[in-house]
Amino acid sequence: MPVPNNDSHSAEYRKIYPFGKVPCLDVDGMIIGESETINEYLEEKFPTPALLPKSPEARARVRSFTRFHDLYLKPPLRALFRQMNPKTRDANLVKDKTAELTTRLDELEGRLADSGFATGADFTLADCALAPTLFFAVNLMPRFGLAALEGRKKLSAYWAHLQARPSVKKALGEMGEALAALSRRP
Repeated sequence: MPVPNNDSHSAEYRKIYPFGKVPCLDVDGMIIGESETINEYLEEKFPTPALLPKSPEARARVRSFTRFHDLYLKPPLRALFRQMNPKTRDANLVKDKTAELTTRLDELEGRLADSGFATGADFTLADCALAPTLFFAVNLMPRFGLAALEGRKKLSAYWAHLQARPSVKKALGEMGEALAALSRRP
């Protein structure tokens, strides 16, 4: 659902989704928030093609990636969003969060399958979670003097493979437009 006036913290958007976070999905008046919940809802509603493997063990592997993403990888990156302007930047916060993000990217490097997508040959909910966060890591870390992919061979190969998928390419294109618009704001 579009965010009124592109401001997820506005009173108007908080009437829709009180947590003021993006994304949220309106399903016939029922608001579903949080990316992982939305992804799992869509997987259950539209199970073909499957984004969760059949075996409980493979499903657990996918879910371990989505939890790693939500609890460990995304939070330090999200904290850096408000530090984009060098004039208002909190140097200590940036130092702490870039160090944490670097550690998390190293951990991701170690967890990725040796080829293909995050957990192997098939595109899964793990990839759905990781794609937007990696987009921001790749595009925002240079503003802090860091590179998300440098020295991370598996992550670099994974990112290249992930971006080639048409659905991901489309989503990342839209995100690129939004990031460019955000960058033009005062």
